[in-house]
Amino acid sequence: MFSSASPLAPIETRLRSLLPSDLYVSAWVDPSPTTLEKVFEHLRTLQRILHDYSPRQISENPPRPGEVRFEWQKGTLMFTDMAGFTRLMEANATHGKAGAQNLLKVLNDYFATMIEVISKSGGDLLEFTGDALLILFPSNEKQTDTLQAVKAGLRMQRAMSRFAEIETPQGQLHLGMRVGIHTHRFLMADIGTPRRMEHVLLGSAVQQAKLAESNGMAGRVCLSERAYARVSDDFSFEAGTPGYQLVLDTLSEEQLGEYEIAPRRRKSSAVLFERSVLGMMTEIQGTIQSIEPLASFLPQSVLTLLVESAADRHIPPDFPEPTVVFVNFIGLPELVDRVLPGEELKVVSSFSRAFAQINAAVEARGGMLKKVTYHLSGSDMVIYFGVPTAHTNDPVRAAHAALAIRDIIMNIKPPTVGSGQPEVRCQIGIARGPAFVAEIGDPRGRREFNVLGDTVNTTARLMDRAAKNQILIGERVQEALAPFFHCNALPPVSLKGKSAPVPIFELIGVRE
Repeated sequence: MFSSASPLAPIETRLRSLLPSDLYVSAWVDPSPTTLEKVFEHLRTLQRILHDYSPRQISENPPRPGEVRFEWQKGTLMFTDMAGFTRLMEANATHGKAGAQNLLKVLNDYFATMIEVISKSGGDLLEFTGDALLILFPSNEKQTDTLQAVKAGLRMQRAMSRFAEIETPQGQLHLGMRVGIHTHRFLMADIGTPRRMEHVLLGSAVQQAKLAESNGMAGRVCLSERAYARVSDDFSFEAGTPGYQLVLDTLSEEQLGEYEIAPRRRKSSAVLFERSVLGMMTEIQGTIQSIEPLASFLPQSVLTLLVESAADRHIPPDFPEPTVVFVNFIGLPELVDRVLPGEELKVVSSFSRAFAQINAAVEARGGMLKKVTYHLSGSDMVIYFGVPTAHTNDPVRAAHAALAIRDIIMNIKPPTVGSGQPEVRCQIGIARGPAFVAEIGDPRGRREFNVLGDTVNTTARLMDRAAKNQILIGERVQEALAPFFHCNALPPVSLKGKSAPVPIFELIGVRE
């Protein structure tokens, strides 16, 4: 620890993960007022970054690290998905740093444009998942949340015109976007441990928003029947696939109207008024107090990346080849739709324990559990090996983690709620290949460190193909695992976005 004479000595353990290596050493060697001021300035910058990385529910009211909490919420959920990203990535991937910067410029222009429309329209961006967005329009006294969501969707689709002609090294490409909207109640929960928390949405409402998007089409806004019933008199529609309605954009600029609210403002940072040692220490401790709850919602490897790059306020984009693991956790997340009043805590606590154990299994093997997100059944856990920290044996590490996760899930004893006890199971997919890794979003606002590309999509589709408690892997992963694991070849399958059937294998276990 710091010398006992150092004013930083009492908080040294709290600073270890929040200071870049060079500044930590400077504070150790020379805890002078000048160094203390540098520590404060760094923490203030990190505070702003973490605020921008957090959804509003966390940044404005963070829980204590390790505090499990939940709340039923009503509102309208919007799910968007980009069409055309894979071709855009492929057009830039062979051009090194210049290609990565060009791709990042287009992506951040897209996300910044959408985030501005969302914010001004009264929405809150809950999460990025690849190139998709999940947005909440909270219920209000006037019950206008669905109306706001549809207007936002129309504004977003109109804004997509600027991405109709994108110059790339392989010629002009374009981006499209699907928008799906559903309204109902859902359970919002914060789960995990002081070391790693996660903000999750539970209940079928999230899946219904995803279904509305997948049943729509690029350039259109698609509504579930429940959302349609709330705004059927406010817009013109045409029937989509059974159970869904497509909004007709027949509104003039005047009819679409002005934005509903001012955009989200950045949270004010601490200001150093007193430059005495005592005054600076008071400000440093207060800033740490505000940082720690936000930091606990990030994987440790991402937090380290943000801490080390805070001075530059920029994480360079890259085209690595990670090993990606998708876990569909089925049975426990859906329980919230069956709980009786007062039973929510049993479900949330059980889910929190499962998340903590799974995250530990991933971290112990050098991987990163990026987030828990939505799926058409259960919840997905998105896991990466090879970003931001790469190892020579990332596929082997991923396989060990997948087997451990399957064991954890198969041994969960779910709580009895409502009408009974569910069966808990999983589906797991693993693939390896090129991806685009960058800090995406609004460079001056809401953003996240993210991994995008065909490899991520392929992994998700392998997971969808897996049977109960089965682990399916791609060919490149199988080649890396062959000396160490039993893998069975299965008939090739057709996957969305692939021109020919894809070889797949089942991961059985470790060789004796």
